[in-house]
Amino acid sequence: QVQLVESGGGLVQAGGSLRLSCAPSGSILAINVMAWYRQAPGKQRELVARIDSGYTTNYTDSVKGRFTISRDNAKKTVYLQMNSLKPEDTGVYYCNMRRDWFPTKDYWGQGTQVTVSS
Repeated sequence: QVQLVESGGGLVQAGGSLRLSCAPSGSILAINVMAWYRQAPGKQRELVARIDSGYTTNYTDSVKGRFTISRDNAKKTVYLQMNSLKPEDTGVYYCNMRRDWFPTKDYWGQGTQVTVSS
């Protein structure tokens, strides 16, 4: 069973930066949508950023101008560059990769903790 493996989380002071990476643990078919979600303590999981196969990106309002999502199709890897971090960015960040055409697939990572101290 292929899973996604995230890396790059950690503890950082407010105003600092982190770069998250996510890649599959084995071979997978071509993916059209790659995304990052996060879940803060006591809150529901929310979409942070997504990028499709045409490199169109979307961000939740709270991270616009601070976070950048990118992808490497050859490596089937997605990145999230997080700058000017705020304490409210704290949470577990999950990677998601989705294939919408046959055979459809929906992959998730185990999550990586990001903690921003004030």
